[in-house]
Amino acid sequence: MTDGLFDVSGKVALVTGGTSGIGEMIAAGLVEAGARVYVSSRKADACAAAESEHGVVGIPADLSSEDECLRLAAELGDRSDRLHLLVNNAGATWGAPLEEFPAHAWDKVLDLNVKAPFFLTRAFLPLLEAAASVDDPARVINIGSIDGLRVPELPNYSYSASKAAVHQLTRVLARDLGPKHVTVNAIAPGPFPSKMMRATLEAAGDEIAESSPLGRIGKASDVVGTTRFLAGAAGSYVTGAVIPLDGGIWTTR
Repeated sequence: MTDGLFDVSGKVALVTGGTSGIGEMIAAGLVEAGARVYVSSRKADACAAAESEHGVVGIPADLSSEDECLRLAAELGDRSDRLHLLVNNAGATWGAPLEEFPAHAWDKVLDLNVKAPFFLTRAFLPLLEAAASVDDPARVINIGSIDGLRVPELPNYSYSASKAAVHQLTRVLARDLGPKHVTVNAIAPGPFPSKMMRATLEAAGDEIAESSPLGRIGKASDVVGTTRFLAGAAGSYVTGAVIPLDGGIWTTR
C-alpha cells in the first residue's frame, strides 16, 4: 500500500526557470526519477545547456508577459496532450533602500513572481485537467519563500511582498481548482545555493547556516524530495499548503 508514494515516473512536468538554482535542482531531480521534464528560461542558450546536461526539453520564454505565458502553454500543448505537474519557479528579486526603491522594481518583480504563476496556471489548466483524476490529481507547485512568511532582513520590498502574494494565490487557486482534481501547493524555501542567493551567501553564508537549528543551508535533495512528495501519491490529498523548507529558520524564530 505504501509502494510508489513518491513515484513520478512517466509524468509530464514543466519547471519554469528550470535552468538554474532551485528550478534546475527540481528539474534534474524529476528527470532522475523518470519524469518527462520541460523547462523554460528567457535565454535560449540556457535551455540548450539544460537539455544537454539534464535531458530536459527546453522552451525559451520570457514569462513576465501574459502573451509569452500563453505561447509557452501552446507550444508545450503541441508536444504533449497533458501536463501532470506545473512548477511555477521562475522569479526575480530586487534590493534597495526604502528611499531609493524604484517603481520599476515593483513592476518587474510582481509581473514575474505573481502574475506569471496565475497566467500560467490558467493557460495550462486544460492540460492539467487532461492529466487529472480523483485518485491522482494534477499538481501545481508554486515556489514561494520564507521571506513571504517573515519580515525579511534585507530591503527586498517587492520580492517579499510578491512571495506573500504567491502564498495567498496558492490558497485561492487550491480552493478553485480542487473540484477539477488539481492540487495547488507552495514550497517556501529558505537559503539554497542559487544565483539569486550567491552574493548573500558569499557575504554571510556561515552566519546564515548557523541561524538554522540544523546548522546548514538547503541542498538539492531537500527541494527535490519535497517536490516529489507533493507530486507523488503521498501528496495527493494535500492542497492549499505552504511548506517552509528552511531548516527551521522561520519556524523556530
